[in-house]
Amino acid sequence: MTDERDRDPAGRPRQERPRDALGRPLPYGSVGVEPVSEEPLPPHDTLSAAKSLVEEGRPFSAHEVLEARWKAGPEQERDLWQGLAQLCVALTHAARGNGVGAARLLERGAGRLQDYGAGGGPTYGLDLTAVVACARDRVTTA
Repeated sequence: MTDERDRDPAGRPRQERPRDALGRPLPYGSVGVEPVSEEPLPPHDTLSAAKSLVEEGRPFSAHEVLEARWKAGPEQERDLWQGLAQLCVALTHAARGNGVGAARLLERGAGRLQDYGAGGGPTYGLDLTAVVACARDRVTTA
């Protein structure tokens, strides 16, 4: 094992290792999927990018896009972005064959989104109940 990690000029960890479509690391020098930006996007752009990535079979990358938004966004929206990211991690686990992990993350994300929806915060056009139902369907059929 090595203590070396990919780091940016400020010393923050960065992932330079290639990854497959489900986020699994590949050997250095391999060709992986195009990495997504670690910079947060505006809310509607975040949702559009995440949706496209899920449709392309890249829920791990969608999670990274949502995670960037949750970390940079307003505190009162944290549960929205974190819940959506957790649903994408659930899809990732399901696609990797980890049913237990998929079920756990699905329930965490669904609960977070339910709590957020009850608070009346902005959903940027999302029907949170429908999003959870879609994720639940994808996890159970994976």
